[in-house]
Amino acid sequence: MAQVDFTRIRSNIAALNSLNSLNNVNRNLAIAQTRLATGKRINEAADDPAGIAIATQLDSRKNGLQVARDIVGEARNMLAVAEGGVHKIEEMLVNIRNKALAAASDNTGSDQRTALASEVSQLLAEIDDTVNQTKWNGRTMLSTGNYMATFQTGADASETTGVQFTQSSALTSAGLGLGSFSTDSASGTFASVSSASNFLAAVNTAINTISETLGRLGAYSARLSFKEEILSISHVNTEAAYNRIMNADMAAEQVNATKYSVLQQTAVAMLAQANLSPQAILSLFR
Repeated sequence: MAQVDFTRIRSNIAALNSLNSLNNVNRNLAIAQTRLATGKRINEAADDPAGIAIATQLDSRKNGLQVARDIVGEARNMLAVAEGGVHKIEEMLVNIRNKALAAASDNTGSDQRTALASEVSQLLAEIDDTVNQTKWNGRTMLSTGNYMATFQTGADASETTGVQFTQSSALTSAGLGLGSFSTDSASGTFASVSSASNFLAAVNTAINTISETLGRLGAYSARLSFKEEILSISHVNTEAAYNRIMNADMAAEQVNATKYSVLQQTAVAMLAQANLSPQAILSLFR
């Protein structure tokens, strides 16, 4: 601040000093009032160039985390649809196994075998229908061997998770090794105890395949649940970091606004007094 010399009146240094102080106070008061009005600490890049650069990156990341969390939630829904279809297939296979057990016994008559074969035929057809109807966004998930889906499970491009819905074959009756079932009353699968026993072994293998599939889908679902929790935590923490940089501390800004409002009044008063001070030099001319 320039030194005041009251004997030189062509330039009123005291008034200029007061005016500069008033301008600074007005500028700071305007900043505080803007922050109170918008709730943001940084309203333009000039307020904090480094801060806005960091905040922009944090904003991008927190939005990415939110999207990834939504994707994980949708992925879990997709797994739930697939798991529901596999559960129904398991129920039908257990029912088929019961029919095969009955057919693999000599106390079952030919008429009973025919009826059992008819029921099994319908159940196998329903398994195929279930596979074809288990869809997500128009794509069947159980009708192709080694069907994989990749989900974005993080804010960065490299953060993905792959889910395998089926193994080497589809979960259709043919894919489960039951496609050779025949309902011919004379030479069909249930025509003899031995052929029914062979079919029963194939059904047991199919049930094992379904059980492995259910276990795998459950493991994927559990993994995605953990990812969803981690993404939620990361999103909150990133939002907190962004909030501290970008958003205003309203209590502190209110204190600043009050302080600068008082300083504004005192600066105006001092400016008025500084404008009167040079008149004292007139006494030298009396």
